[in-house]
Amino acid sequence: MTQKIRKAVFPAAGMGTRFLPATKAMPKEMLCLVDKPLIQYGVEEAVAAGCTEIIIVTGRGKSTMEDHFDSSPELEASLAAKHKTALLELARSVSKLAKITYTRQPHPLGLGHAVLMAKELVGNEPFAVLLPDDIVDATIPCMKQMVEAFNEAQAANGEMSSILGSEIVEGAAIQNYGCLDCTPDPKNPRLLTVKDLVEKPKPKDAPSQNAIIGRYILTPRIFDMLEHITPGAGGELQLTDGIKALLQHEKVYGFVYEGKRHDAGDKQGFLRATVELALKHKDLGPAFRTWLKSYPL
Repeated sequence: MTQKIRKAVFPAAGMGTRFLPATKAMPKEMLCLVDKPLIQYGVEEAVAAGCTEIIIVTGRGKSTMEDHFDSSPELEASLAAKHKTALLELARSVSKLAKITYTRQPHPLGLGHAVLMAKELVGNEPFAVLLPDDIVDATIPCMKQMVEAFNEAQAANGEMSSILGSEIVEGAAIQNYGCLDCTPDPKNPRLLTVKDLVEKPKPKDAPSQNAIIGRYILTPRIFDMLEHITPGAGGELQLTDGIKALLQHEKVYGFVYEGKRHDAGDKQGFLRATVELALKHKDLGPAFRTWLKSYPL
């Protein structure tokens, strides 16, 4: 029986130090990109891909995320009393996106450890992982593309396979990413058979230009791998190491998605994402474009 991707995990327990002082009292995932917090973009992408359960891995000081996705009776009552129907529906829609549950990562022990914290909530089924820092602007949502690739691979092979989101990175920039040692599928060049993963290789040593981005579909076997791999520096469990171990047990694919990724995990990337998404915003875009053209550079 084929298995569907019903659950999506969002690791969101990091301290967001690259955005200090803004993140001293506010979770980085709640920084507003045009008119929505970062994490809402990812949740909407997961829901568009068919996920009905969202699991957010949080840490200390992250309660505003829970408040954001919860209902707000006081706000809704105020908007209703003022007959602000459109804003009322907008406020209500956030709490209706999906069933959202939370689990804690008590110590920042790596991305692999954050994923492992979701084990009991995920159970024995494949699941998606989305990193809120990576905003992918695509006609067909990135995770939806990956779910379709997962379903096709499952149907063709008769078994589940993990799939890693990937994009082509030119030149020296590959040293900032995990990199896939892979070969394209003859029937679908966007699907890559993974032989190995190399973390932040020197450009001359990179096995390909296929970088790993913050989108994953993982089989539940990944939890066994994460429980038995050796922690790295600082006692952290790296998700890359877990996936490398997974290669010994099942096929792993890369998937070159269609769309543009914005790295909103640093200030420069966040600013670029703000400008590009604001220009595409149906209400704000035209006036913002006019202002940009008139701005003295």
